[in-house]
Amino acid sequence: MTGEKEKTYAGHRSGFVAIVGAPNVGKSTLLNRLLDQKISITSQKPQTTRNRILGVLHRKGAQIVFLDTPGVHRSSKPLNVRIVEAAVSVLQDVDMALILVDLSRSDPASEELLVQKLRASRKPVILGLNKADRVDNDRVLAAIESWSTAYPFDAVIPISALNGYQLPDLVDAMEQRLPVGPPFFPEDAVTDVSERFLAGEIVREKVFRQTGQEIPYATAVTVESFEEASSGKFVRIRATIHVEKDTQKGIIIGKKGAKLKRIGEDARKELERMLGAKVYLELFVRVQKNWTRDTRALRRFGY
Repeated sequence: MTGEKEKTYAGHRSGFVAIVGAPNVGKSTLLNRLLDQKISITSQKPQTTRNRILGVLHRKGAQIVFLDTPGVHRSSKPLNVRIVEAAVSVLQDVDMALILVDLSRSDPASEELLVQKLRASRKPVILGLNKADRVDNDRVLAAIESWSTAYPFDAVIPISALNGYQLPDLVDAMEQRLPVGPPFFPEDAVTDVSERFLAGEIVREKVFRQTGQEIPYATAVTVESFEEASSGKFVRIRATIHVEKDTQKGIIIGKKGAKLKRIGEDARKELERMLGAKVYLELFVRVQKNWTRDTRALRRFGY
């Protein structure tokens, strides 16, 4: 029996790869592009991703399990400290790290912290130089030289997470360095997060995209109920947007409820595409004073 199992997966490679980088370098965009499916929310604002998101890429002869992580950066705020701890802790549990850097803008403080964490992890590391399509070749070459002296990467590959430039080369480089073994997930698995969790994340993404600088970082979303009809034709979702101040609540609701309505409409449309069913979405806004500095509240919201 053992011989048959070994023969079935002879040469098959599988492993876990953490996608790590400074805030807003395109980690979630890369994961969604690699899977050709949206499982991680995105926005132009840093720290959109707060939780570890798992995505499974199936290839002939290989399975790569990606972990999209929050942006690594220096901060003394309790919420941000927890977010960074979550990102760094992943490095201990994976077979390889994929470091993503934004070539169009540098973040020296975050990048220095990231290199420090890498040295402690002692795992194979591949560097993806993202947004290579936005800068000239001289800048790409200079970045390759600079980063190659900062850390002994197993491979350094310029890419574009948005348009797919050199992503096949990136995936090949990762696959070659994965351990030999059977797949961890069945062929139809794409992620381990629930539709309920994704619903809350999509609502939070729309808050990020519809509001200014202050509001998103004071926002958490809880899904109070997620009820799917037995026919599978519609889903009823009730979610609460939590903020820290009454003024923030007013901004999210907007004049005559216009802002909250736009957030709800955008979220509903995306949820319908994701779930393949009609969605009835109810949104509420609740003030929870200083929740980003409250340990109990952070635990309740999953941070």
